[in-house]
Amino acid sequence: MNAQTLNFWLNNLAVIAFAITAVLAVNEKDDIDIFAVIVLGSITAVGGGTLRDLIVGVPVFWLPDAVDIRLAVLASVCVFLARPFFRNTKVYVLMLYLDAFGAALFAIQGTIKIWGLGLTIPILPLVFGVMSAIGGGIIRDVLASRKTLLMSSELYIIPVLLGCISMVAVLKFFPEHVLIGEIICSAQIFLFRACAIHWKWHVPSFLILRSKI
Repeated sequence: MNAQTLNFWLNNLAVIAFAITAVLAVNEKDDIDIFAVIVLGSITAVGGGTLRDLIVGVPVFWLPDAVDIRLAVLASVCVFLARPFFRNTKVYVLMLYLDAFGAALFAIQGTIKIWGLGLTIPILPLVFGVMSAIGGGIIRDVLASRKTLLMSSELYIIPVLLGCISMVAVLKFFPEHVLIGEIICSAQIFLFRACAIHWKWHVPSFLILRSKI
C-alpha cells in the first residue's frame, strides 16, 4: 500500500469519526430530527477543509466524487439510529479518541496542502492547518447553540497548533522527509489530545481570560 492509498483510507476514517462525534455532541434533550443530524454530521466532517479550500481559491477537496460527504451522511444516520449504543460511556470515550485521530490527520494534511500551494509564510499553513481540524466543529457548535472550542478550556486547539508548528518546521528544514514528518506530527497531536482525554487535562488557568462581567 503506497502513501496515497494510505492517506485516502485514513482520511475516510477521519471523516467518519468527525461525523460520529458531531452527532454525539448534540444534547439528548434537544428535539432534533434525522435531517438535522445529517447536516450537523456532514458540516463537522468537511466544514474545516471546505472553508480552507474556498478561502485559498482551490477546488473543494470532496469534489467531484463527494465520497467524504457520502461517508459523513452514512455515519450520521448510523449514529442517529443506534444512539443508545454510541452513548454508552466506553463507546463514547472511544469515539473521542477517534475524533482526536481525525483532528490530527486533518490538521497535518491541511498544513501540507497549504505549503504545497506555495503559501509558505509560516503563519498561513498554521492558520489553515488548525482551521482544517476545528473549522467544522466550530460551525457545528454555532448551529447547535453550544459553546465553541474557541470559548472552551478543553485542551483541543493547543495540541493541534503545536503539531502544525512541528509540521511547518519539517516542511521548511527537512522537505525530503515530509512523509515521515506527517506521521510523526500526526502522532504528536493524537498522543497529546489522547492524554488530555484520559487525564482530563484542560488549558492552564493562566492562559484563560475570564470575564469580570
